Amino acid sequence: MCGIVGIVGTTPVNQSIYDALTVLQHRGQDAAGIVTITDGKFKQRKANGLVRDVFELRHMQRLQGNIGIGHVRYPTAGSSSAAEAQPFYVNSPYGITLAHNGNLTNAQELNDKMLSKARRHVNTTSDSEVLLNLLAYEIDNELDHADELQAEHFFAAIRRVNQQTRGAYAVVALVIGHGMLAFRDPNGIRPLVLGKRIADNGQSEYMVASESVALDAIGFEFVRDVAPGEAIFVTDDGQLFTAQCAENPGYHPCIFEYVYFARPDSTIDKISVYGARVNMGTKLGEKIQREWDDLDIDVVIPIPETSCDIALQIALKLGLPYRQGFVKNRYIGRTFIMPGQTQRRKSVRRKLNAIDVEFRGKNVLLVDDSIVRGTTSEQIIEMAREAGAKKVYFASASPEIRFPNVYGIDMPSANELIGHGREVDEICKLIGADGLIYQSIDDLVDACRESNPDIREFETSVFTGQYVTHDIDQRYLDYLEQLRNNDSKAVAAQEEVASLEIYNEER
Repeated sequence: MCGIVGIVGTTPVNQSIYDALTVLQHRGQDAAGIVTITDGKFKQRKANGLVRDVFELRHMQRLQGNIGIGHVRYPTAGSSSAAEAQPFYVNSPYGITLAHNGNLTNAQELNDKMLSKARRHVNTTSDSEVLLNLLAYEIDNELDHADELQAEHFFAAIRRVNQQTRGAYAVVALVIGHGMLAFRDPNGIRPLVLGKRIADNGQSEYMVASESVALDAIGFEFVRDVAPGEAIFVTDDGQLFTAQCAENPGYHPCIFEYVYFARPDSTIDKISVYGARVNMGTKLGEKIQREWDDLDIDVVIPIPETSCDIALQIALKLGLPYRQGFVKNRYIGRTFIMPGQTQRRKSVRRKLNAIDVEFRGKNVLLVDDSIVRGTTSEQIIEMAREAGAKKVYFASASPEIRFPNVYGIDMPSANELIGHGREVDEICKLIGADGLIYQSIDDLVDACRESNPDIREFETSVFTGQYVTHDIDQRYLDYLEQLRNNDSKAVAAQEEVASLEIYNEER
């Protein structure tokens, strides 16, 4: 999962992009990058690390220009080297830079096509660089029929991109001398929103971002969600053009945005993330009432922070006290997006500390948004027992995660998922709980659809194994497992360190 932002303004946009990326930091903590255009040239800064660490004053002073894009990265496969930080760029035609959130499920096929047909070399393992080269190739083709590119030419190029790509993608790109492009995959899996602001000189400024909260942070008014398959083109001088660029678009937003990834103060596809989580708590509380009415639960405690709103609603539904039993160290990254099982294990106890008085001598109900590998859940249950809990029950606001995600979330091979091939009782035993209850898939979908009944189907493949792009088979899942397993990431990291050591020695 990544975060993207793009702005066409009337004054320098470097600070606004920086501020927007800090608001989107939860979507990726591995790397950050900004590209602006000034005097017909790209100005770029990107590196591994958090936004606040990547950009120093000297970098910001160099990132001049009234148009720019930014990206925060969270890697899902292979190396997380600085070379794969985004945005990427190519110098032809004109000069194009691109940032991407999602995952192309036919990236290898497109990579081969770029090399054999377009004679374009992709230098990293990132599918985002593949997507950039495909877009550049199709824009270049438009120049065979036009002396100067207009909005309709960019839209024609994006139509052909959509015809060839499969998977999930929300994209923002800059074309030197022309403006900013943004587009969303035909299934609308990954989110993208459009904002507008009137500058002091009365001219319109436009912004696109992964979440509406990024618009709020820098004073842009939310206009609407970018529709599935839709493309947006904003010229250098602030003229806005839009077009539908897919043949059969339809909403299939990733339901995990509402469960975990998005900020609660965001609205995605007309659904309040906060409201969806409150609904999840209501429905899970009702299920607990039906199925656990014989349990003597003393207190409801959330595992901060995503599940706090859910747990509060469960407590209200059950008529039980709600307590903050864990204190979170806010300077530790999200363990879910940390590469490597060992690092995740080490970070849990550095991230959370139990308040003994809330556990001692009590039967506690712990509430979390989901259970992925089970590592975090197991350790938190251990912490609750060490703090003196008599019994520890566990509730998950989402169903059992049984299948890998192929659309840009690091839910790796099925064998690493605690829910894969196991019944609830077995999972309960493995994480060490006295009882375990999951939200049903129907209740989860209903909780999200309540704000926008027009969305008929969410992307729920991690729960159901049904992939909305209809192109996923076991062969692809095996390929993905090879890319994503921890051994591959460890090897990639070792290779990166070795390369750096050689580089330093040669210097």
